[in-house]
Amino acid sequence: MFKIKIVDLLNEKGIQLNLKAKNKEEVLKELIDILEASGQLSNRDDFERAVLERENNFSTGIGMGVAIPHGKSNGVKEASIIFGRSEKGIDYQSMDEAPAYIFFLIAVPADSNNEHLNVLSQLSRSLMHSEIREGLKNAKTAQDVIGIFEQ
Repeated sequence: MFKIKIVDLLNEKGIQLNLKAKNKEEVLKELIDILEASGQLSNRDDFERAVLERENNFSTGIGMGVAIPHGKSNGVKEASIIFGRSEKGIDYQSMDEAPAYIFFLIAVPADSNNEHLNVLSQLSRSLMHSEIREGLKNAKTAQDVIGIFEQ
């Protein structure tokens, strides 16, 4: 079985190292804006609804300064990951109640199998390592971010 890797779903157009958002709602909108600009959405409203519904059920702020919002929707053309970083940190109602600085938005088509759960699991495991989180916080370029996941 073919296993999708994190690096396969990241690209430079989908990486924003200086998010302008000041709150959870704004960060979700900004990440979805980046996804839409990269040409990965056929129906933004449908995807945004899926992400917000997930957030309303439980926050995807996993703690340690990280949030991984995600959605499965007919509005997504192909699986992708958007990376965003906030210098100031955002109150994301994370499990540990600390601000989030690092954001990964996972978008998958509605008809895909549960591959996004595999990607979510890979991402969560990677982000448990403080050196990965520090590398992402200190990345100077989009290529630096991609390089962290190429190892």
